[in-house]
Amino acid sequence: MVERSQEWVTAVPVPPLRPFIERYCGYRLTGFPPALHRGLPSRYMTFIVSIGDDIDVVAQTDPAQSPQHYGCVLSGLQVSSALISHRGDQEGVTVELTPLGSRALFGLPAGALWNMSVEFADVVGPVGRELWERLQGTAGWERRFAVCDTVLGRLAGDREPVPELRFAWETVVASSGEVSVGDLAEESGWSRQHLARRFRSEFGLSPKVAARVVRFERAQRMLRSSPPFVSIAQVAAACGYYDQSHLTRDFVSLAGCTPTALLAGDVPSVQDSSGHDAGSSNHEHHRQDHDNHPLAVSHLP
Repeated sequence: MVERSQEWVTAVPVPPLRPFIERYCGYRLTGFPPALHRGLPSRYMTFIVSIGDDIDVVAQTDPAQSPQHYGCVLSGLQVSSALISHRGDQEGVTVELTPLGSRALFGLPAGALWNMSVEFADVVGPVGRELWERLQGTAGWERRFAVCDTVLGRLAGDREPVPELRFAWETVVASSGEVSVGDLAEESGWSRQHLARRFRSEFGLSPKVAARVVRFERAQRMLRSSPPFVSIAQVAAACGYYDQSHLTRDFVSLAGCTPTALLAGDVPSVQDSSGHDAGSSNHEHHRQDHDNHPLAVSHLP
């Protein structure tokens, strides 16, 4: 029997990219049986560069979009889960791209990619293919992250959402989805209707739905990382849900299954490294690479 192994490596990008990309996560999973995993709604856009096998999306977030294979997949925000098939071994780099970075890197609002997946090169042209090709031939996480810095750095510009929208998005995230739309509108200086219209145009979803996604993301990460004696009801209360039933309804809507069913999946999602790089590994250390990336490396046999 092949032994299962997981490796997760995280690093922050070079300073010019940090306003748009929170970090890179390198992943290598081996020895797992072929299976499906869920691509979950998140405060990040989906941006994953596969090393080796393509990313096989067998069910898109929008049922009208056909299943597709991607070497480097880019998706907007979403309020439902995708299903990704894999053969058991997976390797690649996830880029934790905030929707505030869509204009800066791609010249278009995140809302233009709402609820869809595309090949990265179809958005940015040959540089997208270059990123995929260079990562295929580069060994070592430090060098791979340096490639991401170089290629994505060439795309970065000074385009960004207007300050009111930046403030609104950052406030929703900082509040863990618990800010009210009324308070958000008052603090931004816009009416609720104008804020909702501009927010949806920029990001693809309303402020209320964005808060729901952020709250869901916090809850599912807390459930993954909490010790067994912490109940789902306790997590629901900590994350601002009315009760456990409210949390469960949100999970069924956003993840397509109950919290218990989501946690029962035995193959980690490459979009959620939070439970694998901070305190959950058997071996962990930090170091600095040649571009001053803080790295956290985990090996989970």
